[in-house]
Amino acid sequence: MTATTDGSTGALPPRAPSASDADTETIETTEGAGQAGRQRTTVRQVTVDAARDATARATDYLLSVQDPAGWWKGDLETNVTMDAEDLLLRQFLGIQDPELTEAAARHIRGEQRPDGTWGAFHGGPGELSVTIEAYVALRLAGDAPDAPHMAAASAWIRAHGGIAAARVFTRIWLALFGWWKWDDLPELPPELIYFPKWFPLSIYAFGCWARQTIVPLTIVSAKRPVRPAPFALEELHTDPGNPNPPRPLAPVTSWDGLFQRLDKVMRLYRQVALRRPRAAAMRSAARWIVERQENDGCWGGIQPPAVYSLIALHLLGYDLDHPVLRAGLESLDRFAVWREDGTRMIEACQSPVWDTCLAAIALADAGVPADHPQLLKATDWMLGEQIDRPGDWSVRRPQLPSGGWAFEFHNDNYPDIDDTAEVVLALRRVRHPDPQRVREAIDRAVRWNAGMQSKDGGWAAFDADNTSPFPNRLPFCDFGEVIDPPSADVTAHVVEMFAEVGQADDPRARRGVAWLLREQEASGAWFGRWGTNYVYGTGSVLPALTAAGIPVSHPAVRRAVDWLERVQNDDGGWGEDQRSYQDKKQWAGRGASTASQTAWALMALLAAGERDGEAVRRGVRWLVEAQRPDGSWDEPHFTGTGFPWDFSINYHLYRQVFPLTALGRYVNGGPVTGAAAGAPVGP
Repeated sequence: MTATTDGSTGALPPRAPSASDADTETIETTEGAGQAGRQRTTVRQVTVDAARDATARATDYLLSVQDPAGWWKGDLETNVTMDAEDLLLRQFLGIQDPELTEAAARHIRGEQRPDGTWGAFHGGPGELSVTIEAYVALRLAGDAPDAPHMAAASAWIRAHGGIAAARVFTRIWLALFGWWKWDDLPELPPELIYFPKWFPLSIYAFGCWARQTIVPLTIVSAKRPVRPAPFALEELHTDPGNPNPPRPLAPVTSWDGLFQRLDKVMRLYRQVALRRPRAAAMRSAARWIVERQENDGCWGGIQPPAVYSLIALHLLGYDLDHPVLRAGLESLDRFAVWREDGTRMIEACQSPVWDTCLAAIALADAGVPADHPQLLKATDWMLGEQIDRPGDWSVRRPQLPSGGWAFEFHNDNYPDIDDTAEVVLALRRVRHPDPQRVREAIDRAVRWNAGMQSKDGGWAAFDADNTSPFPNRLPFCDFGEVIDPPSADVTAHVVEMFAEVGQADDPRARRGVAWLLREQEASGAWFGRWGTNYVYGTGSVLPALTAAGIPVSHPAVRRAVDWLERVQNDDGGWGEDQRSYQDKKQWAGRGASTASQTAWALMALLAAGERDGEAVRRGVRWLVEAQRPDGSWDEPHFTGTGFPWDFSINYHLYRQVFPLTALGRYVNGGPVTGAAAGAPVGP
């Protein structure tokens, strides 16, 4: 049952008749004499009734999984490299734990494919680096190389180029134990920390996630540690006698060729680098790392910078009992999800702010009262998470007052624009007993997001104008996107925020709208940077454009609607595989139907005025029929994106919040606005 305003349970409050209801009644009156008209009306009403029931069940479910502190958080599932690298870190530091190792190994074994591989996302192909790291982790856990599951994995690895064909990060982990030569890895000098902020290859030219990872790795690269290997890995080389055969350089006239030769220069520099200046650079890098450790001991709220920071500081003499390392190791334990079957999965990150604001939006749009106790508790928690101090973003915006929100529990250095926009949209839906407090928080957030606009009119996730083309060219950077340019999904959410607070005509909002219109692809869709992919981008942009005043008759809106209708699956749902990032022609808008992606398409079509269209009716029916008896949805597919193609995410709460949002907007005629909820009007 659904909780009501006073906290008791009961059905959702009666809904006032909507324009869509009036349309249904008109059809019954004017076409009632015709059997076809009555059938169309009956089908439509049955769909609305079924959607209303599904909305009530989903509301009950989502309210039931809120934490007593006020936040929501679903598991953030990626791939088994997180688990493998956790075991490798513990091996490197000498802090292995047999129970933990076996729990992680059971999880890794459970993710292996029938062909012996591990993939980067559900249903995707085997991935070489993921498979190598999983294999090595299972060797650490005691699995014999001639066991059938291990032999199948090593044979596949050899057939796909062996360790030599793996990404740089995988080979760095192997170099820590002598399974790969440091000389066969790209150089990453610690003197990078001294490059001026304006320089195209300074640490601030990298996206924040890459920056936090690269700085500690400069120390590791300079130190080149090797721990005794507990076993050999000849079975993972195509030719154990020549594990890294030479490869021809790219043409000198190409960017790749230029940076490959720059790497050779860096190798020569390593041989002549003076000891004291290099030691000073490592100390400066260490200070940079320590200054950015969060209160909970982590770095950036994400796992990769944390593990490399721990290794780097340990190499510089920080012992395991040092407060910095002790707090860092404790923070990593909080990334572990222990399941009922005894397996242990490591989250790359945790998403409470993101999940909480999306949950609040979903519940409000589903009809939960604006002053519902659980929404108020969520609001208080979100207000307490607003960041009031500068971070790395202020390197490019030094005069801008802070006011954003981060994605995680603790990440004050890196608030992000996307979370900030969505938190504002959530706060505007709540009738809080202290409206002045909410108004002030919204004012600070809108001002901060406005100030983070990039020069081209779009918004990125963490930084402004983080668009240097050079970091991605470095031989070291083969692990995914390392810069943070504006994206359609983030820009759309900021534009929607502006519209929600009454600033759709602000010049910055209009520049954002113009940016979005320019970015529409010929197909009619928009690229999705942080969600998979064109369905997410289009599902983000259409609600923003129409909220900002673009009429539903606008050619860009009609092209997007046409595209969504074309890619709808035969079962009525929508889905898109991660492979659309690599093969747009084959996979854009194509994949098994999922709850979250069906919801994104519905949110876009509803914003475009298609509530009574056949595509919407079929999509709603798919969501209703796919719902589980407890009001939730199942979704094994990965519909979130860390790095396009290179790092995919299954946000376990996406399958709940987005379907509820879409169904609520279908049943209630649209999203709840701040004015309707009684929230304060923005600045």
